[in-house]
Amino acid sequence: MLTRRDAALRLDIPLEMATRHGLPSRMTEHELEAIEQDPPAWLIQSRANRTGKKKVWVHLECVVCGFAEDARPKKWWPDWTYLSCDYHSPEQVPEPTAGFARHEVDGIGSRFVAMVDERP
Repeated sequence: MLTRRDAALRLDIPLEMATRHGLPSRMTEHELEAIEQDPPAWLIQSRANRTGKKKVWVHLECVVCGFAEDARPKKWWPDWTYLSCDYHSPEQVPEPTAGFARHEVDGIGSRFVAMVDERP
């Protein structure tokens, strides 16, 4: 069984859209495959409206321990070099490239810190 969130990830649509269009809270693989094979008009329209500039979902993964999650990206998220869980020490993350300065941004996904390396 798949959750509505899992189905939204696979269909590459926001969770809110999945709810609004009546996707059930639990689905079988077969039910999801049926939607993918014969998409409803709202899904076809959603895909046609995409410009490709903004991702619906992003995959977040800790460079230290490998913990991963998929999340809806926020406008304020920076372009990061590395992500780590908020409880890891900064020393556990690879050093910035020579000539780059690093700053950290908290609050990425449920528990990540973004390491942003930039030229000073």
